[in-house]
Amino acid sequence: MSKQPNFGKLVRALRQELNLSQEKFAAEFGVTFPTINRWENGYVAPSPLAIQRISSLLNELGERGQILKETYFREDEQAL
Repeated sequence: MSKQPNFGKLVRALRQELNLSQEKFAAEFGVTFPTINRWENGYVAPSPLAIQRISSLLNELGERGQILKETYFREDEQAL
């Protein structure tokens, strides 16, 4: 049984890395502030489309994005 990736902490770390408020991060994703808040607090996981966008942003960050991936996912769990 695989452990659920911690998207909430990853989303928060990515948002902070990009120096965006939850409101501005929500605008980037075309979702509402409460949606980002629920992602960060682990109440709901991002949609598959949002996960693709998160992955894209992590890749755009290069080494910093890779560090975030490695911090929040074990090697065998990296879906991003």
